Amino acid sequence: MKIAKKIAIALLVILVAMQFYRPEKNTASGDYITAFKADTKPDAQITQILENACYDCHSDHTEYPWYNNIAPVSYWIDHHVEEGKEHLDFSDWENYSLKKKDHKMDELIEEVEEGEMPLNEYTWTHGDARLTEEQKHLLMEWAKKVREGYQATGELE
Repeated sequence: MKIAKKIAIALLVILVAMQFYRPEKNTASGDYITAFKADTKPDAQITQILENACYDCHSDHTEYPWYNNIAPVSYWIDHHVEEGKEHLDFSDWENYSLKKKDHKMDELIEEVEEGEMPLNEYTWTHGDARLTEEQKHLLMEWAKKVREGYQATGELE
């Protein structure tokens, strides 16, 4: 048997085996962002933007597409969600210090302004996550107001 054929068969066996060992899904139930909403008070428009473009990767509840049931895509998506939550987790907002909350909102502004968020890989398959210039502006202005509220407390130093 040729080496290329042996490699192809081995890869096929690995791919089939991967279908049976999938990453655990990020699916909390209930209102997993209560503390975040109470603290930042997003209006309906901002809430819609956050739901469409942010929460899947930055909270404890991800709405998975059908193709997440196919490995290795499931591993790739799981990696993105884990990495997203490492940087910003709206579901863990109540455990952030005031200084950290302020910093996270500053990072949100910076990432949106630079076009880094949401990721291109996400917007390719989630058209409603592509932010218009108006949505970017609204999101950044809201985040700036939230930061002003944190800074007004005088507890950031």
